[in-house]
Amino acid sequence: MPKQNIPDIVVGRLPQYLRSLQRMAREGRYVTSSQELGERLGISAAQIRKDLSLFGEFGKQGTGYNIEFLSKQLQEILHVSHDWNVAVIGAGDIGTALARYKGFANRGFQVSMIFDNDPEKIGQSIGSFVIENTATMVEKIKAANIKIAMISVPAPTAQTVTDQLVQAGIKAILNYAPISLNVPPGVRVQYLDPSIHLQRMTYYLDK
Repeated sequence: MPKQNIPDIVVGRLPQYLRSLQRMAREGRYVTSSQELGERLGISAAQIRKDLSLFGEFGKQGTGYNIEFLSKQLQEILHVSHDWNVAVIGAGDIGTALARYKGFANRGFQVSMIFDNDPEKIGQSIGSFVIENTATMVEKIKAANIKIAMISVPAPTAQTVTDQLVQAGIKAILNYAPISLNVPPGVRVQYLDPSIHLQRMTYYLDK
């Protein structure tokens, strides 16, 4: 099926399938089923089969899925069979945590640059990174051909930073700033605002 016809909600479930399969592989498993995947993820087996069928045939009825094969196919579909370099904008608490986080390395992503506009932070080290000046951000991201960025800047500056990232050629933005961003067609934004997720959960709690 053409990429543009795949529902985004389906694409959003594929990384969950991949993570679960990789966990099974680390457990020494070789074969699984849609039923087992569903039980692990809280998703119906029928939904998993339907999602996967949009991309091809990956298993046989009665024999299940080869874990290594399906993992590799999902990596290809998600374009994470190779590492993507990522720029982090904002060297505050969240940006620093992102730069130090080791979990990206085996999931297809590698933080390669971190930027800030605070003179006291510029030139300081975070692990193996040196914080660079956002004034040089556009040219350095362009030169490195980076396509993905994570924004962890204050809300009032997030749109300006986004405009600069678009100018630099960024095509995918993970936004931690508590604000909706305006981007041109062809640039995708995902939002991670912990307060929104907490508010969604408190709806189900008693006062």
